[in-house]
Amino acid sequence: MSDEVFNVVGRNINEKATVIWNVADMLRGPFKPHEYGLVILPMTVVKRFHDCLLPTHDAVQEVYRKVEGLAVKDGFLAKASGYQFYNTSKYTFNTLLSDPDNIESNFRDYLAGFSPNVQDILAKLDFDNIIKRMVESGTLYLVIKEFNSEKGYLGPDRISAVDCGYIFEDLVRRFNESYGEEAGAHFTSRDIIYLMTDILLSGTEFDGRAMTVYDMAMGTSQMLSCMEERIHAIDKDMEVICFGQEFNPSTFAIAKADMMIRNGDPNNMRFGDTLSEDKFSGYKFDRIISNPPFGIDWKREQKAVEAEHKKGEEGRFAPGLPKISDGQQLFVLNGLAKLADDGRMAIIQNGSPLFSGDAGSGPSEIRRYMLENDWLEAIIQLSNDQFMNTGISTYIWVFNKSKPSYRTGKVQLIDASHCYEPRRKSIGTKRNDITSHCRELIVRSYEGFEDGITGDENGIHCESRIFETEEFGYNKIVVERPQIGEDGKPVLEKGKPVADSELRDTENVPLKEDIQEYFEREVLPYAPDAWIDHKKTKLGYEIPMTRYFYKYQKPEASDDILKRIIELEDEISEIMKLLLSKEE
Repeated sequence: MSDEVFNVVGRNINEKATVIWNVADMLRGPFKPHEYGLVILPMTVVKRFHDCLLPTHDAVQEVYRKVEGLAVKDGFLAKASGYQFYNTSKYTFNTLLSDPDNIESNFRDYLAGFSPNVQDILAKLDFDNIIKRMVESGTLYLVIKEFNSEKGYLGPDRISAVDCGYIFEDLVRRFNESYGEEAGAHFTSRDIIYLMTDILLSGTEFDGRAMTVYDMAMGTSQMLSCMEERIHAIDKDMEVICFGQEFNPSTFAIAKADMMIRNGDPNNMRFGDTLSEDKFSGYKFDRIISNPPFGIDWKREQKAVEAEHKKGEEGRFAPGLPKISDGQQLFVLNGLAKLADDGRMAIIQNGSPLFSGDAGSGPSEIRRYMLENDWLEAIIQLSNDQFMNTGISTYIWVFNKSKPSYRTGKVQLIDASHCYEPRRKSIGTKRNDITSHCRELIVRSYEGFEDGITGDENGIHCESRIFETEEFGYNKIVVERPQIGEDGKPVLEKGKPVADSELRDTENVPLKEDIQEYFEREVLPYAPDAWIDHKKTKLGYEIPMTRYFYKYQKPEASDDILKRIIELEDEISEIMKLLLSKEE
């Protein structure tokens, strides 16, 4: 999609979301600002269903009269509606508004007519209690009337499933902002998703079989929608089967609604905490795309996670457990456990998983697991200010269970922190966009798989470096020094020197180096009496990405600094003289 088309579509989505959100004008008073979304989100879902089903309303009514007495009738009704959901109520929004005195009972009759899969969505949105509050405040009729206006129309003939999904996403963002949550807590912008999809689909040879796609923290499922959109742009006949899990009730409800509207299988959208309630045990997926929460503790899931860790290879978390304060590496392990033997995964993380944890720790062992299995293909550093809820540096980790031969035993690091264009207007903390031009540069760098810079004449660029997996490993050795007695000689025990714990030190020896040679070169010249306690040696892995791309900047010359100081002093002196002369 070109930037021009992207911007037009983005404006249309934003405008439609704004129109819908303006329903809040009639909610002022009975509802507090942070509660507007409790009305607007479920009403948007219901109206989208209504407008999708309206063309087949009469056909469904006719079929319902014929099969009403049957024990199994879902299939007949779904076929008549043209979707995997239906509504058997005689009411539409038009007929509801024609009887304002009975608006509550008729609206409840309308909602009760939906198929069971829609009932689950409405329950997750806690819509029954919201209806009660609208009735008590006298706003139910007004809200239904507003959604039934021309500007509230959400039919598929005018708004595609993908765009409707982004309207949902934008409404969720507005709800979060009004509720005081971090803006964009459930939102990954389209520019980042498209970069991830293009990386995941790069070089893919479609063989006619269906492709399965999974998002373990799907929010409102827009990553899945974009994957399906990008795959069909390459091969419109390709069957794409999407799977997702989410534990936030409202965003799960929207994701399930979105899947049903796109005629996907709503049973593939599952509710629950991915870490403690794995809803896809035993599944394998061709592609995994996800932006799980980072910097969030896993205390709530601790008991279940630790129990699964003890299962070893039979569980998802065998390699190790990260710090309790940050569970993002657990999502990586979950993804790797579910990735097909020829599958690929793109997952967003912050900087912590690159280097947190010492040798032998859980985070280090997780890195060891992915590197020694040679599944880590690339890490792409994005610029700061790419997300709506955080300005920190973020990274796309790319995994491949079946690397091509030229990538075997190697990892590509891409610094794309300078590959962006500033937004004209920020959204939360998002000030930068990965435009189609920037995306093309990053994908070209990824596909080129060589050391070097890919950029343009305007300074937009990314830098690629290729490393062997061993580059990230090290042996942490413990260096001991002897205790010195009052006689000035080493204290011995059974003929061996006793280690002085206060003089104990450690050294990280690169995995590619011989430990003894390193010790003799780097330690013995400065501590001739030192020795290595080999029993305490531990293997560790870290990926110090910042160090690899560090660019030395020569400090300003002292003479230049002095010159600037003198100029500033002279300027201040002239200002002071001018002020004094005015006072006189």
